[in-house]
Amino acid sequence: MRTLLWLQNDFRLHDNPALLEAAKSDHLLIMTCWPNPKPWCNLKGIGAQRHRFLAETLAVFQKNLVELGQGLHITGQSAATAIPELVAEHKIDRIVTTAPRAYEERILLEHVQKAVEIDFSLIRNNTLLDEQQLPFDLKDIPKHFTPFRKKVESIEIEAPLAKPLRLPPMIKGVSYKREAPEYTARPHPTLPLRGGEQEALRRVKNWIFDRRAIVTYKETRNALDGLDNFSALAPWLATGALSARFVASEVARFEREITSNESTYWVIFELLWREFFHWRAIVDDNLLFLPYGVARKKQLRTFDPRQFTRWCQGETDFPLVNALMHQLVKSGFMSNRGRQIAASCLIHDLGVDWRYGAAFFEKHLMDYDVGSNYGNWQYIAGVGSDPRGGRHFNIEKQTEQYDPDGRFVKQWDGYRPKQPEYVTDASDWPIG
Repeated sequence: MRTLLWLQNDFRLHDNPALLEAAKSDHLLIMTCWPNPKPWCNLKGIGAQRHRFLAETLAVFQKNLVELGQGLHITGQSAATAIPELVAEHKIDRIVTTAPRAYEERILLEHVQKAVEIDFSLIRNNTLLDEQQLPFDLKDIPKHFTPFRKKVESIEIEAPLAKPLRLPPMIKGVSYKREAPEYTARPHPTLPLRGGEQEALRRVKNWIFDRRAIVTYKETRNALDGLDNFSALAPWLATGALSARFVASEVARFEREITSNESTYWVIFELLWREFFHWRAIVDDNLLFLPYGVARKKQLRTFDPRQFTRWCQGETDFPLVNALMHQLVKSGFMSNRGRQIAASCLIHDLGVDWRYGAAFFEKHLMDYDVGSNYGNWQYIAGVGSDPRGGRHFNIEKQTEQYDPDGRFVKQWDGYRPKQPEYVTDASDWPIG
């Protein structure tokens, strides 16, 4: 049996069901495609920090595979092009990959399946629960988070799977070269996170057990910065360098061995939000990317290129929003509270279609995850899973609450010169 393992995330050895399934083969080729998102507006490619973090993640995973006698083939081609070529050239018998997470991944998988016409094994993604564990048919998933949480939080999360002790030999003749573009970015001093499985496991140990910052997580999670205020595990979860089940198991161990409180529960609570958006993205399909969303709610939105550009560059009349946008571009990170404030500003104060902001976050966030990103943007816009029909944050009040002394705004250069609300030039004048 000659197997091709097509990884789209899940770049880890621990708790990796796709890797363990592929290990049942006689010969194995492990490959991935460097992401190349479709251009949207003036956005193209991925941002410097997301690029760096992913490249580091792949380099570490490649090294870990080499120690097991394997390698990682990284191609800049689309999977629709690369996989049929590899299947034909190396006489592949079957393909192992994870089930598609959203509409575009589903369409891509269908294209590949039609092109190669061999056996496919679709394995679960990096989730807490298997689809078979859900207490409802997937098509009947609750539309809102709270009913979903109440139905699933009592389900026992299975223990993470062990690392493979061995892997089948590499398929000969494959060029295990790295076609990932080079990067020059370095981690920002405010968030010095490196990609890869070892760094992920080290962060789990340090944040939960060594520093015990988990004990105050619920009180600190709405801060705008400060590494100990957040778990900061999302970038590794998003790239699949860290297993959600492993995180849940470590939280449970901490509760057994040391202490449990509302904050330790809140880490699981946040993982359930991630779980909710994952399953909703599959069910919502292309509605996840349409302006009226899963709620099919029409809104009076527009695309004002000037307003959108000011928001992207952190040049609005809202110092806190400016600081948040500078933080995002320079560090690849923004806190959960910051994301809500920035999204609310673009949608409700500047009147711009939410999808442009979601695409900008997709480009720059190290922890970009399709379900969480687009699901949360729809939530704020009022076209998704928010029972209240959207969230409009008062930016002045948010500033008073989360940056009362202006330290964060000053640190991230949020005080910018005022600009006129509208700019009129000759091209805008009516013809007399």
